[in-house]
Amino acid sequence: MEPNSKRPCVVLLSGGLDSATVLAIARHEGFSPHTISFRYGQRHQIEIQRAEKIATALGATSHRVVSVDLGQFGGSALTSMIPVPKHDTAEEISNQIPVTYVPARNTVFLSLGLALAETLGSQDIFVGVNALDYSGYPDCRPEYIAAFEKLANLATKAAVEGTSRIAIHTPLIEWTKAQIIRRGLELGVDYSMTISCYDPDAEGRPCRHCDACLLRMRGFEQNGLVDPSCSSAD
Repeated sequence: MEPNSKRPCVVLLSGGLDSATVLAIARHEGFSPHTISFRYGQRHQIEIQRAEKIATALGATSHRVVSVDLGQFGGSALTSMIPVPKHDTAEEISNQIPVTYVPARNTVFLSLGLALAETLGSQDIFVGVNALDYSGYPDCRPEYIAAFEKLANLATKAAVEGTSRIAIHTPLIEWTKAQIIRRGLELGVDYSMTISCYDPDAEGRPCRHCDACLLRMRGFEQNGLVDPSCSSAD
C-alpha cells in the first residue's frame, strides 16, 4: 500500500527520544504520519533541527514547524533565564514539579495538533507523554490526556456532527525509559539523531546532568548501552 493511502495521523515531534519513538510506532501501526514541531520560545533551537531530520529519517508524510511564543510569558527554565536544575544521578531528581515545566505547553501543542488533524481529516493524534520516567509534569498524566481527548470531541466539527471521533494515542505513557528505548531500537530508531537535554551547548552536546539527560542515560544503561548522544561528548 502506498503511504498516501494509509490512514493519516498527527504526531507531535519535539526532536527528543520519546517523540521519535512514537513516530516509529505510528508508522509501524500502519498510519501515514504528519509530524508537527514547535518553536515556542525555547532557549535552544537545536531540537527543531533534529526534529526535521527525524521526520525525514522515519518517513513522515509531511512535517511542519509552527511558531507560538510561550517565551513571552516566561515562568520556565526552558523559556527564560532561570537556571536548569542539575544533579549527579537520576535518584536525586525531585518528585516536585520542576522549573523546566512550561505552563500550558502540552495543552497548546495538542490544540494545534488537533487543528492540523481536522484539516487532514485525521482522527488520530500521537504524543510521547510518559507518566513513569519523567520529571513530574502535570500535563503528562493519563487523567490529563483523557480530559483533553474529551475536550477534543466537544470542540471539533466532525465529532459534533457524529462523523468521527478524535483519539489521543499515548503508547509510552506507562513505559519506563528503558522500555521506550528498547522498542525504538526494535523499530530502527537512530537515537543519535535525537536530543533530550534541557541545557545543551552551542553544538548541541548534552549537559549530562539535567533531569532529561539523567533519565535518558539511565534508560540506555538499563539496556546495557551507552547513550549515543553522550558517547562523543567531552
